[in-house]
Order: sequence, then C-alpha cells, then structure tokens
Amino acid sequence: MSFTEHLRELRKRLLISIVTVFGLGVILFIPAPYVIEFLKNAYFPKNVELHAFGPADAILAEFKFSIYAAIVLGLPVLLYQLWMFVVPAFHPRTRKLVYLYIAPSLLLALVGLAFAHFVVLPRIVGTLLLVTNHIATPTFGIESTINFILLIFLAFALIFQTPIIMIALARIGIISSAFLRRNRKYFIFGFFVFGAILAPDGNPITMALMAVPMYLLYEVSLWIIVLLEKSWRAQAVAP
Repeated sequence: MSFTEHLRELRKRLLISIVTVFGLGVILFIPAPYVIEFLKNAYFPKNVELHAFGPADAILAEFKFSIYAAIVLGLPVLLYQLWMFVVPAFHPRTRKLVYLYIAPSLLLALVGLAFAHFVVLPRIVGTLLLVTNHIATPTFGIESTINFILLIFLAFALIFQTPIIMIALARIGIISSAFLRRNRKYFIFGFFVFGAILAPDGNPITMALMAVPMYLLYEVSLWIIVLLEKSWRAQAVAP
C-alpha cells in the first residue's frame, strides 16, 4: 500500500470502531439507570447516598456507563479492526487467525469484570469508606463515584486482554517466548508500578490485587506462546 492507502485503511478501521462504540452506547444508555442503581447497592451500605451536585451529573453518569460498557462489549470488534490494520504489514496469511481471538477476547473481558466485581471493588470501596468515616461524613457525587467504579471495571476488562494481545504480538513476530523469559523481571516490576498507579487507596493489598492478575496472565500467555511456537515454526517451513 502507498501512504495514502494506509491512511484510507486507518480511517476505515477507526470509523468502524467509532460506529461500533457509538451504536452499543446508544443501546446501553437505556438500562443505564438500573445498572447504576445496582452498582450503588452492590458496593455501598444503605446509609450512603449518591448525590447530584449539578443538573447534568446524573446524565453524565449514565452517559459514561453507556460508553465504558460499549467499549468492553465492543472489544472483539475493536481488536479485530486493530489486527486487520496491523497484520497485513507482517504476513497476509495470519489475517484469518483473528477469528480465533474474537470469542476469547469477550470471555476474558467478562472474567476481568467478574474479578473486579467480586474481589477488587468491594475491597477498595470498603477501605475508602473506612478512611472517610474517620474524618468526614460520606457524601458522594453520583458522577464522580460511578466514573470511579466504571474506570476500575474498564481497567480490568483491558488487563484481562493480556493473553490475546501477547499471543497476537508473538504470532506476527514482534515478541517471542525467549524475549518474555529474558525480560520477565522488568515486566513484573512494571506490573507492580502499574498496580500502584491504579490503586486509589494506596493500600499494598489493593496494589497486589491489581498487579498479581497481570503477572499471572503474563505467565499463562508465555506458556501458551511456547506451545504455539512449535506449530508456527512447522507452518513456516511447510510448502
């Protein structure tokens, strides 16, 4: 492709991605009030109420829910568009492999959401409420509170895409199992730095809840790549 053709291809992929997120967002805006009510009851005691400090706060909370949820549900399409834009520059034969990643991508996103819901968010919100109750009366804004919860959900939906991304990068030759083994300690350090940045309460346990899943997914991805590399080498020498 010429440079202009690459730009046209990029515009096409971006347009499809934007339309996907926007379309899902419109649909998800309908159940937004009910989901927000569920999230409030799931993580906060009954004596804690969410307040709207401005006339648009409730609408903004619903809008952010619909967009974040659309990104999570649209991950297979978004990753597909990214793959179809990048992969032809490496090896056209690998284009068809994208279909093997679509279902696992959505499944891993749902596992990430479940981990955030059952393990991470109760711990974080509980710690923050404990700290708040010592020095102040909890009075939370609905927009900022829902935004905080949704960002945690989105972060874990993306974190759990690690195997998909690593396997795809290995398939097109950017990384290898040898590279991952050689640089394991740097990745582990990066995971804990990232966990410290994401942890809103500064609690070491919360940091570990962020970092440990990334490390475990890294190790799982590494050994999957080790197994797949044998078949990839066989395909490469096949006529």
